[in-house]
Amino acid sequence: MDSFFLTHRLLSGGIQIPSRLPLLLTHEGVLLPGSTMRISVETARNMHLVKNRLLKGTSLKSTIIGVIPNTRDPEYDTEDLPTLHSIGTAGLAVQVVGSNWPKPHYTLLITGLCRFRVAQLLKEGPFPVAEVEQLDKLEQYTSPDEMSEAAGPDGELGELSQRFYQAAVQLVGMLDMSVPVVAKLRRLLDSLPRETLPDVLASMIHTSNKEKLQVLDAVSLEERFKKTLPLLTRQIEGLKLLQKTRKPRLDDDKRVLAVRKGGVLPGRQFSLDEEGDDEDGDDTAVLERKVKGANMPEPALRVCLKELKRLKKMPQSMPEYALTRNYLDLMVELPWSKSTTDCLDIHAARVLLDSDHYAMEKLKRRVLEYLAVRQLKSTLKGPILCFVGPPGVGKTSVGRSIARTLGREFHRIALGGVCDQSDIRGHRRTYVGSMPGRIINGLKTVGVNNPVFLLDEVDKLGKSLQGDPASALLEVLDPEQNHSFTDHYLNVAFDLSQVLFIATANSTATIPPALLDRMEVLQVQGYTQEEKVEIAHRHLIPHQLEQHGLTPQQLQIPQDTTQDIISKYTREAGVRSLERKIGAICRAVAVKVAEGHNVTKSEAAPAERSAPQGAEHGEGKRGRRAEEPDGVSADMAAPPDMPIVIDHIALKDILGPHVFEMEVSERLTLPGVAVGLAWTPLGGEIMFVEASRMEGEGQLTLTGQLGDVMKESAHLAMSWLRSNAKTYQLTNLVGGSDPLEGTDIHLHFPAGAVTKDGPSAGVTMVTVLASLFSGRLVRSDVAMTGEITLRGLVLPVGGIKDKVLAAHRAGVKCVIIPKRNEKDLEEIPANVRKELDFVTASNLDEVLNAAFDGGFPGMSNPLTLPHIVSKL
Repeated sequence: MDSFFLTHRLLSGGIQIPSRLPLLLTHEGVLLPGSTMRISVETARNMHLVKNRLLKGTSLKSTIIGVIPNTRDPEYDTEDLPTLHSIGTAGLAVQVVGSNWPKPHYTLLITGLCRFRVAQLLKEGPFPVAEVEQLDKLEQYTSPDEMSEAAGPDGELGELSQRFYQAAVQLVGMLDMSVPVVAKLRRLLDSLPRETLPDVLASMIHTSNKEKLQVLDAVSLEERFKKTLPLLTRQIEGLKLLQKTRKPRLDDDKRVLAVRKGGVLPGRQFSLDEEGDDEDGDDTAVLERKVKGANMPEPALRVCLKELKRLKKMPQSMPEYALTRNYLDLMVELPWSKSTTDCLDIHAARVLLDSDHYAMEKLKRRVLEYLAVRQLKSTLKGPILCFVGPPGVGKTSVGRSIARTLGREFHRIALGGVCDQSDIRGHRRTYVGSMPGRIINGLKTVGVNNPVFLLDEVDKLGKSLQGDPASALLEVLDPEQNHSFTDHYLNVAFDLSQVLFIATANSTATIPPALLDRMEVLQVQGYTQEEKVEIAHRHLIPHQLEQHGLTPQQLQIPQDTTQDIISKYTREAGVRSLERKIGAICRAVAVKVAEGHNVTKSEAAPAERSAPQGAEHGEGKRGRRAEEPDGVSADMAAPPDMPIVIDHIALKDILGPHVFEMEVSERLTLPGVAVGLAWTPLGGEIMFVEASRMEGEGQLTLTGQLGDVMKESAHLAMSWLRSNAKTYQLTNLVGGSDPLEGTDIHLHFPAGAVTKDGPSAGVTMVTVLASLFSGRLVRSDVAMTGEITLRGLVLPVGGIKDKVLAAHRAGVKCVIIPKRNEKDLEEIPANVRKELDFVTASNLDEVLNAAFDGGFPGMSNPLTLPHIVSKL
């Protein structure tokens, strides 16, 4: 009825439909004037009409289209334009909703205005446009008295109108007036013009499309009343028959209600417990059918039937009744034999993985290998994978993409901070408030027995008096045991062998060895700067634009700006901080866009006059709007003249001063400073090591929250230099050959609030002390890592890829690594290897030779020997 009043206002205002209308062909029904109808748009012809007319139109008349009922069977519809019905309905598109699932289509909400006749078809493509002749007069609606006068002496039209009105009142009176919609319809019958009633009521009562088409074709008002009145009479007779069939049921309900209130039916003795027993019996019978139809294994079925037998003998008032009933309901809901079919199309899986994630080739290859083996062996057990890497590199989202690729259900279980084994195994049913563990509860949630389970943050499990959840996971993640996993609540075995378990962790150091041994560990390293730029423009920027209600036509972030964000505002292995910075830019632009929506012409003029002043700073058109076209009110938002482009000046205005600077060369201006490389759970980091000496008693002081292993490495470096002082011409403050004679050494690792430990800083400490004793500067473009021995050998260390990426982010040009870590360089992206020089050292002589310009005094090997420096 609200849509009819909208139509009433449009027509009473004297708005005439255009003489040329685009035509929408519909199979779904017949739109009558004064009614509202939802129409699904799927054909190419109608899709073009929506895109080119409705979505691009700015005026009211651009949303008026012609709706023509298509009598051709949609199954035999072709690209050729069918024969058009001669009469259609001009409609106003009130709402347009688009969707891409299961295929692109639109849904239109259209309100009928008036009839029209197709005079001439002007064009057929891309959507039909016709010259139309308006049939209904829109100037005004006549009153009932005027209609009687217009009917002539016999008053046949007035009589038809009165009979139709009385039938409509009778029809509405047979409905339940307590329903608000019915009460509103009854009030509207008195206010609606009589000539609109046939169309409005014909669209509301139960009629076929053929009957509605006859009403549409009734151009004269008298014929329209004659066509619609029999339909209304038929609906009234149907309601009378329905009321007669419902009356005995209502009487039975009244008798049951009287018995429940304490009354007694005449001629029958009735027990109040009789009905309750029947309901309870029916309930248990339904439950028993569900148990037998759940396709449980034989042991589980026996347990359920035993519990069901106890339930039948148990009064409902007993507390154990609810516990047993809940247990049986859970057993019925578990997917004992329900599973999804894997999508084994390797090509489609590769395309999907590449579209969801950039880089991460090792993970993608492992998923494709699993699919290939599943094609050859259908009974393959689900693998147990563990993705280990720094935060923000996409471990969790990769698990979700794997589920989409396989066509399986996905369920995430957060294990961070879990310190109770009952979270994994469940509680025994003897406890109050017992419930199953997260594994069984997750299976109940997804409803299939072969989902993808993501065990998030498995390295952050705790341990308490309630048990060790990591030990409880041993059975879950063991392919030889999880086919008969027993939850304490179920107390029967459940097969988990078809579940694909994926665990995520930042580090393997805190994962118990027994649990780690059951998982296939896949390292997920950090991203290079080039990879971050690609990820930002493929995924992060479109996602943030959507989250903040912006479009690419309103905001553009060039790749140079993205590189500045990565290098000067973030320094991380993943992309979480990068996404937050992009979100901050989107919020700042959203403020400008929102302010532009509220700018009037008078307010916009001074802004445009002041635009050249901003142009001096590279912001000449940043935030400017186009002039408002003629006919558009000042309070309507004008489209933007051009998108807001974020350059380096706008970036600094939004994000503030640079957070990170290339400080390596600035820090290495004095002897006794070198750059080391460290691995953390958050990725690789560069680490400055500083040393100073003063007169004293030969003591070595270490600061910077160092662990025991790192302290031992410092003493090891000092001992090696003292034993080789003459070879390298190292002296103390008084010119002696012992560097520690009459000298105190202070070795410091900045960022003292961070705990540091590990042997990989050994070569850095030797280089720092050699620089301090010789008075020579270490090369400012060199970083190093490696463990040392007392004999001067350089031993391999871990985390080479993360460390090299950290050096690349910091602008280092040369990296010294152990000779035995040369094989790890294959995992480093080719573009990073091309920009860095790698020195593979097997002893400290080679390290010192590469760390100083021109080599180090006393060295026998020149710098250019190929077995020392290898540029990849």
